[in-house]
Parts: sequence; C-alpha cells; structure tokens
Amino acid sequence: MHGHCYRMLGSSHDADDALQDALLRAWRGLASFEGRGSLRSWLYTVATRTCLDLADSRGKRALPVDLGPSSERAVLDAAPLTEVAWLGPYPDQGLADGRAAPEARYERRESVELAFVAALQHLPGNQRAALLLFDVLGFSAAEIASMMGTSTTSVNSALARARRLVAEKIPSPSQQRALRKIGDAKVQRLVAAFAAALERGDIDALVPLLTEDVTWSMPPLATWYRGLAAVTDFAVQVPMTRCPSWRSLRTSANGQPAVAFYIGGDAIGSHAAWSITVLALRDARICRIVSFLGPDHFPAFGLPASLP
Repeated sequence: MHGHCYRMLGSSHDADDALQDALLRAWRGLASFEGRGSLRSWLYTVATRTCLDLADSRGKRALPVDLGPSSERAVLDAAPLTEVAWLGPYPDQGLADGRAAPEARYERRESVELAFVAALQHLPGNQRAALLLFDVLGFSAAEIASMMGTSTTSVNSALARARRLVAEKIPSPSQQRALRKIGDAKVQRLVAAFAAALERGDIDALVPLLTEDVTWSMPPLATWYRGLAAVTDFAVQVPMTRCPSWRSLRTSANGQPAVAFYIGGDAIGSHAAWSITVLALRDARICRIVSFLGPDHFPAFGLPASLP
C-alpha cells in the first residue's frame, strides 16, 4: 500500500502521510466493511481515495526535464526552485520481486521506476488510479468501477487514455529488463566506477561510462543537461571543481542502482549527506542520472546523515 501511495503521489514523504491517513480512515470505517468484497480491494479503495484527496491539495510532482529545455553549459550557483513540488526517490529495499497479482502487467520494481512514476504525474487522478489499480495491482475493470464509484465503461476509457500517454513518455525496455540483460556483476562494477570517478574528480574515467545522449538533472534545481558534451562540462565545472571532497555509499532506489553521495570540506574531515543519485542504464552504460539533492532523503533509505 505504501508503494501504491508513492506511485499515486510521487513522494515517499507524501506516501507516509497518505498511508497513515488511509489506515486511520480504514480503522474508523471498519464497521462499514461488510465482507461483500475482499479486504484487499476495500483497503486499496481507501488508500486510493486518500491519495486523490492529497494530490488535489499538493499538486502533481515534476522533474527538471518537465519544466523546460536543457542547458548546453554548466550553470554555476543555481538556486533551488522551491515553488515546485518535486518528484522524490523511493527506497525500494522492501519491494518483493515479481508481480503484485498474476493479472498485473508491470513487475513491482518496474512500477516504481523513475520514468514510470514521472509519467504517471502527467495523468489526471482518475486515469492514474485506473492504470495503477489495473496494470500494477491486477484489479479488474469491474472491481475498479466499484472502488471508484463509476462505470466499467468509464474505467476502460480512462485506462486506454492513460496507457497511451504513459507509452509516449517512458523509454523501452524497462530498467528491470535492461539490468537483467547487463547482469548484476557488470551493473555493480559500473556503479562503483561512476562513484569512484566523481570521488577522484576523474573526468577521463567518467566519460566512457556514459551514453552519447545521457541526461543529468538535480531536483530541486531546475537546470538539467542533455548529451555527453553538456554533461561533461557540468561534471568538470561543478562536482569535480567546486565540491572539495566526495564520499559515497551504494544503495538502490526506484528499482534502479543508486549512489548516496556525501560532501566534505576536505578529504579528512566529516562529510555531510548531499544527494541520492539514481542511475538508469542502457547497453552497459549510464543514460540518465537524477541526483535528488538534500539530506532529507537519507533517513528513508536508512543512511547516516554524515560520514566520518
């Protein structure tokens, strides 16, 4: 249910709030559950309606690529854009493999991939709910119609529109398929090499790890970069020049490999939490880098606020 709330809202913090509120609503309304349907469908009905209410009040989540064109050169001293509700990373350590139900079209880890969750944020609430309940959780159109208080025809219509938009926005294949094709050992070496290149400030080691069309974004900064030349210029001008010392811990987010980066004033001092950097891979190279800046992301991943 927490994963469902994250998919609906695009924020693990909002998912925390929504799940707590949904469980309270369910407890208070337990007398209304008369066993006419499954407990699972009733709980997901409560959770979905809670998320729709919260989404209306907090707005949809975005990534920098949703807001404007990429920058060809490094932007120095960019200020955070605080008026935007930013998409956040999801700690996926507790996610099981496989599908949530035999009828589901998406694997559990596919359903929290950044590209998929970002695409969901472009959907109206009813379409987002229909797609997730049907394709991720495996409910039937009739069940969803009952859950949402509408007709099966309306559910099928919302589902068709949602699938078209999502198909336009998410890359193929999914990260789960790409990761399986590359193989775990090669993925681990690639992630370790990426982290080490940044820690050493070694641009010659970083560039071969990236695809020609690589992108790098850093919410809550609106600036983002596309292409090897722009990403290389940014890497040289900002993290490798203006950030004195880096440390890292490998982690996993949104069903994808990730690195928790820490920054310090020098190599021997304490390093403070800086970003959860989520990587997307294609053909054994990194094609998308999203660095979620801020120490507030670290507790959900069970990561320390600093490294000695």
